[in-house]
Amino acid sequence: MTSPYFMQSRSIITRSGSQSAGLSSAASLGSKLANRGRDPGAVKEEDVEERVSEQRPTSSPTRAVLQQVTVQPKTDKALPQPPHGRRRTQLKVEYDKDDGVSPIKTEHWEPPDWKNQLGFIREMRSGRDAPVDNMGAEKCYDTEAPAHVKRFQVLVSLMLSSQTKDEVTSAAMQRLRAHGCTVENILTTDDETLGKLIYPVGFWRTKVKYLKLTSAMLQKEFGGDIPNTVEGLVRLPGVGPKMAHLAMDIAWDQVSGIGVDTHVHRISNRLGWLRKLTKNPEDTRKALEEWLPRELWSEINWLLVGFGQQVCLPVNPLCSVCLNQHSCPSAHKNAPPKRPKGQSPRSPSPTAPIKIKTEPGQEADVQDETIKKESPPVSPFPKRRRAKTKMDSS
Repeated sequence: MTSPYFMQSRSIITRSGSQSAGLSSAASLGSKLANRGRDPGAVKEEDVEERVSEQRPTSSPTRAVLQQVTVQPKTDKALPQPPHGRRRTQLKVEYDKDDGVSPIKTEHWEPPDWKNQLGFIREMRSGRDAPVDNMGAEKCYDTEAPAHVKRFQVLVSLMLSSQTKDEVTSAAMQRLRAHGCTVENILTTDDETLGKLIYPVGFWRTKVKYLKLTSAMLQKEFGGDIPNTVEGLVRLPGVGPKMAHLAMDIAWDQVSGIGVDTHVHRISNRLGWLRKLTKNPEDTRKALEEWLPRELWSEINWLLVGFGQQVCLPVNPLCSVCLNQHSCPSAHKNAPPKRPKGQSPRSPSPTAPIKIKTEPGQEADVQDETIKKESPPVSPFPKRRRAKTKMDSS
């Protein structure tokens, strides 16, 4: 085709900045602009289009159409374009807004020698002859009872075990099972009879009330069974986090958390298994669960409870026979202090109240129980002083 129309259209500049034969001046200008495009202060795209269009003839209709097309200004700042090749897609990088709080890197903390210490505790507990091994909550329910009755008896044994030795709890559970330890029987048994069955567990009057309230709640809301969640268990009267996690493990065979009692709380602090010392079992549970592998949560309770009953005693621990005496930071440091002399500023007052560790939410009931404890009987008749008489000497 030799028409002037097609001959002139060959001089149109493409988007890539290259020019066909026929416009040598525009080609040289395009090459200069391409070289300057590498510089951050390169000529903007609008200026390039203007200067090139001035050198084009305006007689062609195709060029007239191109002149009408204007380049829309960009809202963002124009980035320097590559000198040749295809135009690259621009990526807009957005950053999260800084709320003024810098992210804190949390490092995984664990005690330095805990694995060796745990291995030694397993070795010392290999005999399984501690009271918890034979009379704990896992041994107090009737193995031939229906499943929901077994779970209820596990919960009852845990409720009775608070502030009570395993021997006393086991004996009370045997009497309850002989009487009929079911939700229906507990509700139909009067308080006096129920108290005689569980006596002498610690705070037996308060526990009679808890057993009645819990049994009524189980029958009304759970059909005579116990809840299968920690949240449901802690709603029951007299049931705290420790009992809830142990009930989930023993009754439902589900590990929901570490059951921390006074033994686990004491030994964890003595061994240095906590980042900082804790003041109550619930804080100890949270601190242990931060680093202890979950597959050990079920085992750690009975290991430390039996270890605390036999070796790491509350008073006068047997550090000389403990395999961890060389790595335990509290070894040989827990000897009881010297007893202060009577009437000294350090001597306890005979009327001072006795502090008792309780589950959360039970402080008021324990206080009432402490007040009701039997005191020495007082004679209703006042003591009469004998009048001193002088004996006449004979």
